[in-house]
Amino acid sequence: MRVKVLSRNPDDYVRDTKLDLQRVPRNYDPALHPFEVAREYTRALNATKLERVFAKPFLSSLDGHRDGVNCMAKHPKSLSTVLSGACDGEVKIWNLTKRQCIRTIQAHEGFVRGMCARFCGTSFFTVGDDKTVKQWKMEGPEYGEEEEPIHTILGKTVYTGIDHHWKEPVFATCGHQVDIWDEQRTSPKCSLTWGFDSISSVKFNPIETYLLGSCASDRNIVLYDMRKSTPLKKVILNMRTNTLCWNPMEAFVFTAANEDYNLYTFDMRFLESPVMVHMDHVSAVLDVDYSPTGKEFVSASFDKSIRIFPVDKGHSREVYHTKRMQHIITVKWTSDNKYILCGSDEMNIRLWKANASEKLGVLAPREKAAMNYNQKLKEKFQFHPQIRRIAQHRHLPKSIYCQIKEQRIMREARRRKELNRRKHSKPGSVPLVPERKKHIVAVVK
Repeated sequence: MRVKVLSRNPDDYVRDTKLDLQRVPRNYDPALHPFEVAREYTRALNATKLERVFAKPFLSSLDGHRDGVNCMAKHPKSLSTVLSGACDGEVKIWNLTKRQCIRTIQAHEGFVRGMCARFCGTSFFTVGDDKTVKQWKMEGPEYGEEEEPIHTILGKTVYTGIDHHWKEPVFATCGHQVDIWDEQRTSPKCSLTWGFDSISSVKFNPIETYLLGSCASDRNIVLYDMRKSTPLKKVILNMRTNTLCWNPMEAFVFTAANEDYNLYTFDMRFLESPVMVHMDHVSAVLDVDYSPTGKEFVSASFDKSIRIFPVDKGHSREVYHTKRMQHIITVKWTSDNKYILCGSDEMNIRLWKANASEKLGVLAPREKAAMNYNQKLKEKFQFHPQIRRIAQHRHLPKSIYCQIKEQRIMREARRRKELNRRKHSKPGSVPLVPERKKHIVAVVK
């Protein structure tokens, strides 16, 4: 004989403590909840509105420099340490948790053109207008000791950038050519050149560590292999590229910041056309840095704003600006993926949240669950017109707003002109050039 018995497990309905909420047994059958989607839509709308209400990305301003901030470097081992170099030759080391300067060095005569930390975090390198490369200890001098560099290399020309190898005691500088240096030697172990113009920046690949990329002022992006003493290939764009940054998760992908207001993400194996053209800035893009996840990057522009782009999207998801912030020269994304640092003309370094509405500090388990639930709801309803409008709306300074409007009109006029030319020409005489290929002049191998 079969007897049906009600079986109830106390774990399903008994509270752990008397402070917890009462657990209510629920039947998740959709037939019993006909208004669930409508309810979820309302929750998603409220979550989107609250996200915009709590979007307060600016955290603090680190002031202390007496001239514009020209370059920055992250400490490879310490999240709270960041280095900055100014246009008066001064280098400062900052503690981000205390938000104060812990050490100041008068490193160079004239601009500090570039700086980078050694992979082990014990020292860092700077280059300046005085034609020198200097290596400094990360720790300050002992009581009574002079502030002196460990090594000084005097070059023949001004160096405009420097980057350190990710695993070996090797660094690269750029100026009239790209020089590869061994830390123990005072002359470069190899010099790489292709063309005659000055090179503005050089970057080592973090994954395939023997690869380098450089940007020259004759509109070239040149790729080098350290194992060979010759360059690999170069791509020539319509306008000059200011700097590039390698994706820390994808070995062959890099993003270049260009003078024509755009950023270009390339796969180095297929340089004939960029993977994505990122358009939103209204002035020259001066710097770019990837997040440690490789999913997003941040760009700094001459239009006094910084923007966060997803790697696979053509438009930015976030734009940061303040009334006082001037042209932004340098930008960095911290290694814990939470903060963004930018250095600008008016002598300040600003600290921003990477996710504008994120709540800082320790979250309770229920807060985390609610946050994850809201995030999923926003993703589910992200294409609904009202939610999309609220999520995408940003207040912009009047100058940027007017320039975006103007550029939209100009772009539309160019498109209309091209359509008319194609309509009134012989079929096939006006070729259809995709947006991605418009900006590439040639690829030389």
